[in-house]
Amino acid sequence: MTINETTIDFQQTVEFLKQVHQSESELPLKNKACGSKFFLHPHSTPKVCLFLHGFTAGPYQFEPLGKAFFNRGYNVIVPLQPGHGRAGNWKRQNPPPLPTDIQTYQQFVLKWLEIAKTLGQQVVVGGLSTGGTLAAWLALEYPQQIDRALLFTPFLGTRYSLFDWLIKILPIYFEWFNKDASGNFGYKGFKIPALRIFLKLGENVLEQAQTRVSAPVLMVCSEADHVVNRSKQQDFFRSGLKQQTKSWYYCFDDSLHIEHRMMTKLEDNDYEELVIILGKAFVDSDLTWVQFQQMATRIAQGQTYDQLKLELNLDGQAGEQLYAMMTQHFGCDHLECINPSK
Repeated sequence: MTINETTIDFQQTVEFLKQVHQSESELPLKNKACGSKFFLHPHSTPKVCLFLHGFTAGPYQFEPLGKAFFNRGYNVIVPLQPGHGRAGNWKRQNPPPLPTDIQTYQQFVLKWLEIAKTLGQQVVVGGLSTGGTLAAWLALEYPQQIDRALLFTPFLGTRYSLFDWLIKILPIYFEWFNKDASGNFGYKGFKIPALRIFLKLGENVLEQAQTRVSAPVLMVCSEADHVVNRSKQQDFFRSGLKQQTKSWYYCFDDSLHIEHRMMTKLEDNDYEELVIILGKAFVDSDLTWVQFQQMATRIAQGQTYDQLKLELNLDGQAGEQLYAMMTQHFGCDHLECINPSK
């Protein structure tokens, strides 16, 4: 593709994104925060980020991280997912219009992957919860098209196997226990079959990770997350690591009280900046998992940033922020935070 063709594609995509905003403005959205978020430079960038929000939520979840990557010099798109963000009197007798066929979501993310490719040279995908499950699927299905995948507490199963079993058989309407929590601009409830498809997708990616080569993955989880199954997240990471050595794992200590909705302060994560630091450091670094472990070990031993920078060839800004984060204990042992077997 020539430079001129690339410019035409970029301009066409910008016009398409304007149309997306226009069409969403004509919808009865539940809240302005639910609309798609696009953070764009007036040109194609070295990397472009495609972020996928969580189940029943909206693009607002990726606004802080999206702005951080935009300020880093990258284009960022956070599209509103099918059936999400609609205004309405949603309740048990009239549930929100969430898809019950996983192909609806898969076709959606594939379309946006193609759009992302016109906005930057390398594509970074990321997602929270079920958005993380979709990002994991993309990383496994299309590793050659994806530079990095950021999986923020992906939904690969609930914390309790009994809940998984109930999700597989019940057709009922369910309301979130924290439906009135701060920063919740999405739906307060849903019909179980709409979540069931993600449980099945999670099972599929766990199986695929055992044999397929994935794009490099950053797995971020939290001990204080009482929604998803952390051991399955660890299983996914360990399986993928056998094929892909440039993946990282980081688990926030329980003392930080970072729960499932970990992307923003609006959603009660007082340490929003830690999520951003991890994401930026992973995307801008070429460290392998072994090197990342070595970095944590040597920080615990008191090694300075200048020593590590030369030894591990750390990126100036991202590496320095990661070092600062890992030297401030925040009540946790670094070696436990990076241990995917705990």
